[in-house]
Amino acid sequence: MKLSSLRPGDHSPFYQTYLDYLPNEDVIDLLKQTRDEFLYFLDHLSEKDLKHSYAEGKWTVAQVLQHLLDTERIFQYRALTVSRNDKTSIPGYDHDSYVPASRADGRSLVSFKVEFELIRNSGIALFESFDTEMLTIQGNVNDSNFIPLAAGFIISGHQKHHLHIFKERYGL
Repeated sequence: MKLSSLRPGDHSPFYQTYLDYLPNEDVIDLLKQTRDEFLYFLDHLSEKDLKHSYAEGKWTVAQVLQHLLDTERIFQYRALTVSRNDKTSIPGYDHDSYVPASRADGRSLVSFKVEFELIRNSGIALFESFDTEMLTIQGNVNDSNFIPLAAGFIISGHQKHHLHIFKERYGL
């Protein structure tokens, strides 16, 4: 299913900024394309880059990478939960509290690459397992309507958003 399949009310308007980074392509194709783009980006980082922050008090590259991994896992969980017709209202999460708890600045570049590829490939397999009904079933995430299809696009758009920030603010 393509990005144009999403309708108003399929996700919180907050995520539109991320979706605006994406072309109107199939969700699986985008997950694969953005996986490859991100692995290319990671291949061009150095261990020294991981410690870089563009301003005092801003996240380091390592912390942003960990944020991307954590967020991807959370959106995969959201998609899985809703696709299985679980009517539990899924709460939001405080991404700012995850960063210091993650101890991302102690990680190696190789560990980020390995984990990212595993998480993304697992997510691709998850989305490939969904049929149209599973992708479009309505659930509730953070007090907003939400369909699993939106999660796949949000994952790719969130990644592109941070790649843009890495380029514009971090100079990477």
